[in-house]
Amino acid sequence: MKVEEEATSAVLNRLRRAQGQLAGVIAMIEAGRDCKDVVTQLAAVSRALDRAGFKIVAGGMRQCLATADGDTPPMSEAELEKLFLALA
Repeated sequence: MKVEEEATSAVLNRLRRAQGQLAGVIAMIEAGRDCKDVVTQLAAVSRALDRAGFKIVAGGMRQCLATADGDTPPMSEAELEKLFLALA
C-alpha cells in the first residue's frame, strides 16, 4: 500500500517539523538544558511522529475500504489493527 498523494504533503510536513524539533532536542541536551524542558520537547517530537503515522494509517483505511486495484488486494482488518498498534 502506498501513501496517497494527497496525504503525502501533510505527512512530509509533519515529519519535517518533527525533524526540526528533534534537532532542537539534541541541541538542548548538548547545551545542558533542564531535564523538564528536554522531556517536554521530546514529547512534542513523539506527538508529531504519531500524527504522521496516524495520517498514513488513516489513508490506508480509506484505501482498504475502496475497491482494490488489479494486483493489490485491500488490507484486512487485522493488518489495519496491526498498523494502529504499531503506533501505540
